[in-house]
Amino acid sequence: MTLRANHALGRSVTVSAGDVELFSYVYRPDTPVLESPKPYLHPIRTLGGRSVSLFRPHDHVWHKGIAWSLPHVGEHNFWGGPTFVAGRYVQLGNNGSATHREMTALTATGDRVEIGHTLGWAAQDGGPVIEERRSLTATVLDGAWALVFDTAMTNVSGGTIDFGSPTTKGRENAGYGGLFWRGPRSFTGGVIQSPKGAGGDELRGMRAEWFGFRGRHDETGDHSTIVMVDDTANPQHPPQWFARTENFACLCPAPFFSEEVPLPDGETIRFRYAVVIADGDRGEDGTALLAEQGRAALA
Repeated sequence: MTLRANHALGRSVTVSAGDVELFSYVYRPDTPVLESPKPYLHPIRTLGGRSVSLFRPHDHVWHKGIAWSLPHVGEHNFWGGPTFVAGRYVQLGNNGSATHREMTALTATGDRVEIGHTLGWAAQDGGPVIEERRSLTATVLDGAWALVFDTAMTNVSGGTIDFGSPTTKGRENAGYGGLFWRGPRSFTGGVIQSPKGAGGDELRGMRAEWFGFRGRHDETGDHSTIVMVDDTANPQHPPQWFARTENFACLCPAPFFSEEVPLPDGETIRFRYAVVIADGDRGEDGTALLAEQGRAALA
């Protein structure tokens, strides 16, 4: 199946398969400062056209489809909203921004689209924190499609910065931060899938190479599945997972879940992930096969 890329200059890239827009990557959003502006993917759809992402939900307006979101980067919040400090969430003047600099790649060849760009991460006061090189590669699989997300972040702050989470700051089992997916409202109550079996919120904090989510859509009653796979070369592999289904649907391989990771000035840290999007509920065995396809996409 041929993929196409439509570039809205200075704003976004939309990738389509046939008459279905699989995703839009908004690399220059108009996000308010308090939501920590950053690129995001939304809407995200299966090959069959079913939407599997949510944008600015009223409970957490800084959740935007899939985004590389980090709540504790030194003193900075690149997640959005308040920061967890001293046992509670407090709105501080520390909502940083990840801003598009330059498009370095945009190619569409057959069943593959690659997007590459550079970004500058700045504190709320404008001071430099991180320089990033990022690429996103979409490919068509057998009955599904995959997105490989690749980021290399270089510390330009002038000192060591510690990557962490609310859990590293004292909030139990709330180690979110990293590549974060927020699912549709109708996915609430869906099935979280780990390599060891299916379950619910009790799986949060488990270490695993991959996690999946099997959800159901309103109106049609159809199912869709999303699987996220951690690259074996990633720091902290296999990661702990921040996953929810009881209040809302989300997945996040969280490399800083329960332990801070320091990055000295001038050094670079890299992460790669595969995200597999499929129509239907494949069950436990079928979801594991999607994870294998994601692992192959990372190879």
